[in-house]
Amino acid sequence: MRKRIRDYGIIIGRHRPGALNKITDVPGVQVGHATVDTEDHKTGVTVILPCEDNPFVNKLTAAAYVHNGFGKTTGTLQIVELGTLETPIALTNTLNVGLVQDALVDYMITKCRAEKVQVSTVNAVVGECNDGFLNRIRERAVGKEEVYQAIQSASRDFEEGDVGAGKGTSCFGMKGGIGSASRILELDGKEFVIGALVQSNFGSTENFMLNGRMLGRELDARIREKQRDEGSIMMVIGTDLPVSDRQLYRILRRAGVGLSRCGSFMGHGSGDIMLGFSTANRFYYKEERAFVPTVILREEALDPVFEAAAEAIEEAILNSLAMARTVTGYHGSTRYSLTDLYLEEWERKRKDADGEGEN
Repeated sequence: MRKRIRDYGIIIGRHRPGALNKITDVPGVQVGHATVDTEDHKTGVTVILPCEDNPFVNKLTAAAYVHNGFGKTTGTLQIVELGTLETPIALTNTLNVGLVQDALVDYMITKCRAEKVQVSTVNAVVGECNDGFLNRIRERAVGKEEVYQAIQSASRDFEEGDVGAGKGTSCFGMKGGIGSASRILELDGKEFVIGALVQSNFGSTENFMLNGRMLGRELDARIREKQRDEGSIMMVIGTDLPVSDRQLYRILRRAGVGLSRCGSFMGHGSGDIMLGFSTANRFYYKEERAFVPTVILREEALDPVFEAAAEAIEEAILNSLAMARTVTGYHGSTRYSLTDLYLEEWERKRKDADGEGEN
C-alpha cells in the first residue's frame, strides 16, 4: 500500500498542513487526471481547475516564474504581462503540449458558448515535462479525449504518484509523478491556505535529499540507470490569500527553496517552471470601471507565506516520490519507486528498533 511521506512520520517544516494536505485545500480548487498506460505509452494529463465558476469570466490573480527555461510551457507570456489566469492549468508531456492546448481552448470556447459568454481569444496554460525515458513520447498519445476526461474527473481528493501527467516521469533516478501538499497560515485572525502541486521529473540521483538527509549516494548504488539534474519540474502554487500578481511572483520564487531542499541545483537541462494563482482577487471580464478595488497583503507580512510555500513544494515533491509505483517503460527500462528502494525498509527497521516488530 502506498503512503504519503507524512504517513511515515517524516514531517517537513513547521507549519500545519490543511485537512487534505493538498492544493485542493484551497476552496474551489479541484484536480483531475487521465492516464495513458499501455506497453508503449506511460503518460497522461493532469488538469487543475482553479475555481468552481468560469475563470474566463472572473479571472484570477496569477503569476509565472521561470527559474531555468529549458521547457515548452504555453500561456506564461500573457500571465506575466496581465497578471491573470483565465483557464484551467493542464500538465502533460513535452510533445503533447500542442494537442492539450488545443483541447483546452476547445473546452473553454464550448463552456463560454454554453454560458453565452463571447470569446475572441483565450490564453490556455499548459505545462510539461519530458517523460521520454518511459514513454514513447514522439507518438503523442494524449489528446482531446484525455483532456476532457481529466476535467470531468476533477475532485478535491485526487490521486498522486504515477498518474496523469506523472505516469512516465522520473525524479532523482526514481519514479516521479504528481505530488501535492498544503500549509495553513493565520493572518489577522483568519486562516488562509498555501497549496502546492508538482509534476516531478528532475534531479541527479546522488544529490537526492530526504528531509535534510543526503540519501542519494546511498540509493545511487541500488539504481542501475542513473539520472542527471535534467528533465524538468512543473510547480503550481494556489492560494486564497489576497495578494497582487507581483506578490504572487515573489512567493513563486520561494518554490525554488523547496526544490533545492530536495537536492536539485536546477541543472542546464531542467525546465524549472513555477505557476501561481490566487482565488481572492477576481477580475470580471467585462469590467467597465476605471478603478477596481482589491485587497492585498502587507509586504512585511509575507515572510511566513514564503516559508509555507517552500515547505509545501518540498513535501509535494516527496509525496510524488512516495506515492509513485515502480514503472517499466516501452524499451524495458524501469524506474523504481522510493517506497520499494528505501521507505518500506526504513519503516520496518524503525519499527524493529522501537520494539513494534516484536511478537
